[in-house]
Amino acid sequence: MRPTAFQMRVYDALREVPRGCVTTYGLLARRIGCGSARAVGGALRRNPFAPGVPCHRVIAADHTIGGFQGQRGGAAIRRKLELLRSEGVLFGDDGRLADPARIYRF
Repeated sequence: MRPTAFQMRVYDALREVPRGCVTTYGLLARRIGCGSARAVGGALRRNPFAPGVPCHRVIAADHTIGGFQGQRGGAAIRRKLELLRSEGVLFGDDGRLADPARIYRF
């Protein structure tokens, strides 16, 4: 199925987030003029362009890992953590982003 116009806006904005940085669902929603972080999450769940559209670079507002590939745990989250670690983005023992300076705010 082809992405909707809304999904394409999400994907285009997400391409702006550089390697080694992350953003939140809410910041991404604000970037595209959408009031719903959940709608952004729904678009990312259907991302057909990964890894070119790096949905692994989106985390929760509380700076925890959030979801990945429609999952909130298990192998998908381990993969997201691995991808972020390979870019130098680390999470502490408390499960939160270790370096808040890595948040990309558009």
